[in-house]
Parts: sequence; structure tokens; C-alpha cells
Amino acid sequence: FLGTWHDIALASTCQHMQRHRADAAIGKLVLQRGTTEGKLKMTRTVLRHGTCKEMSGDYELTSTPGRFFYHVAKWGADVDAYVVHTNYNEYAIMIMSKEKSSGGKSTSLKLYSRTMTVRDTVLDDFKTLVRQQGMSDDTIIIKQNKGDCVPGDQVAEPSAQPEPQRVRRNVVPSLAPEEGSGD
Repeated sequence: FLGTWHDIALASTCQHMQRHRADAAIGKLVLQRGTTEGKLKMTRTVLRHGTCKEMSGDYELTSTPGRFFYHVAKWGADVDAYVVHTNYNEYAIMIMSKEKSSGGKSTSLKLYSRTMTVRDTVLDDFKTLVRQQGMSDDTIIIKQNKGDCVPGDQVAEPSAQPEPQRVRRNVVPSLAPEEGSGD
């Protein structure tokens, strides 16, 4: 399971993730053996608001293969993560159960790929698993491929201008009885 993965899609009950879903870019996750036994070193890079950000941390392995714990200090959250489906060389689907110190809980599913794309059948399997977890399709965020980013680099992103929508109206003038041809 070590190596480079790209987060292609996610679904979450977390309100913060739902609020920040627009224009989400595919990020890169690199997992390596940790410097101490029982840990994995995680490095994640992602494009956010035009800047490439890098985060790193340790995943604590458990006695269950494919399951590990980590803590997100920024959110004061403990995360219990486990791999539910993978073929190791192409894709992996993970479930993360987060619990904040304030007591708030959320569940997220993530679809990872070794490349920036994934087969439609794998994406369909991911969507099915999301539904099986009791989440609706509108919780699913399909991330956009904006290429690899270099931490610290500013990336000029085109500002998304909404396309003006033309409204087709059925205009059939009704002639009032007093209007006529003049006869």
C-alpha cells in the first residue's frame, strides 16, 4: 500500500468538506515506512486557493492490516482509517471515521488511484459503497485534475466566470379583441 496515491473522489458527512467542495483539485498522497516501527510517514500535496500546500504526519499502524490511526491537530480530531477495497496497483477505497475533541463525528470515504484517473467501473463501485454507508450522491465530490503541484508555488488559476444562461421563452402575443387589422 506504500507509494504514491491520488485522491480522485470523496464523500463525507463533514459539513466543512461539503462547504469547500467547489473547484476541489486532485491531491497527491505519498506513504512511506516511518522512522519508527509501527508508523507510516504521510506526505500530502494539494492545490488550494491557487497555492500548492504540503502537509505531513504519521499514521499509526494497528494489528489489523489496512487499518491505522492519525490525529489532525488543526481540527483536534482523531481519525480511524481503513482500506475497504484495493488491488494495490490501481485503486484503493478507504473509510475514515473522525471524532473531534468537541465530540463532533463524521465519516468520509475516499477513492485513491495510482494515476490521476480511474476506470468508470471503479468510480461506480465507490458510489455504490457511499450509498451503502447511508450517504446520498450529493455528498460525492469528484476532484478535478489540475496536474501535479510543487509546494509553495503560486498557480494562476483561471477565475471561473459563470456562463450566462439564456432563457428560452415561449412568446406568443395574444391579441386583445380591440386590437386588430383595422377592418
